[in-house]
Amino acid sequence: MRKTRIEDGPAAAVLRVLLPVALALVVGGVLLLALGKNPLDYYAFVLERGILRRGGLQETLTRMAPLLLIAAGLIVAFRAGIWNLGGDGQFLLAAVTAAALAPALAGVLPRGATLVLCMAAGALVGAIWSLAPAMLKARYGVNEIVTTLMMSFLGVSLSNVFIKLVLFDPATTVPQTRSLPVDERLPRLFGSTVHSGLLIAVVVLVLIHLMMTRTAFGLKLQVLGANRAAAVHAGERVERLIVLAFVLSAGLIGLAAAVEVLGVWGTVRADWNPAYGLLVVPLVFLARLNGYAVIGFTFFFSALMVGGESAAHRIGIPQYYVLVLVSLLLIFLALVEYLDQSRRKRLAV
Repeated sequence: MRKTRIEDGPAAAVLRVLLPVALALVVGGVLLLALGKNPLDYYAFVLERGILRRGGLQETLTRMAPLLLIAAGLIVAFRAGIWNLGGDGQFLLAAVTAAALAPALAGVLPRGATLVLCMAAGALVGAIWSLAPAMLKARYGVNEIVTTLMMSFLGVSLSNVFIKLVLFDPATTVPQTRSLPVDERLPRLFGSTVHSGLLIAVVVLVLIHLMMTRTAFGLKLQVLGANRAAAVHAGERVERLIVLAFVLSAGLIGLAAAVEVLGVWGTVRADWNPAYGLLVVPLVFLARLNGYAVIGFTFFFSALMVGGESAAHRIGIPQYYVLVLVSLLLIFLALVEYLDQSRRKRLAV
């Protein structure tokens, strides 16, 4: 019994989190060696460019803003037992909405009102785009993995259609929406290049974490995710909870898109798709659906993405090698989780 308590304590929890990261970095380094590259040089460049340099650190923090909001949305869905994998479609439609609305309102409303309305519009569009999968799941039990992926493909295609045929800026040669002036975008923090969307994202993520862990509504969603039959037996309106979880999850992803557009780009070009939705999934699971832990892993991932682009160029490998590391991270996360569950079963016998 004593051994079980030690293994299930804080040290074991930290080990389950850090072990997949360490294994991914080691195996990734072995792959670099096989390619004739020095992994220490690669990781040193990542650290230097992504964290140690002031400009790189600011870029890393800026990259975190949409990822944190997407993570908040995925935490809501996953804790409710729902696989919302349609994040890319929800994100792009919301981004196009915010990008088209912001320049139109900039000359009419004060800056603050424009930004708030555009963020609300992005969240609303993301939520609306999730209603079809939500209703199909709630009323007919249709697999949401299939429906959200289908709606994501449709959303990505529609966003490009809107830009190229309806919302394009005639003053540019590249199909894109009108650009929001820099001085009308989200304010910068403390004289840096980091926009205030990062602060919004952190506050929203903390509130979502508290909602899921400290409120009756969050408890209901967790009961739904753990055992739908138990939720029905407890008298919960399961269909309503499924729809609300979907809407809240997609709304947060839509908010992430609006923050990215209003804080960084000011416009959306045709065929632009950062594909953040699926990239955040391993971070959320690595953090064990914990909102606070997600902040740390998102910082690590953002630094890896920012530094990895520069490191790949310096040592002569494709910049998408970062995605190889993310894939390895997900594989080792699943392996460590499997071994941990096997250990728990043996101890329970």
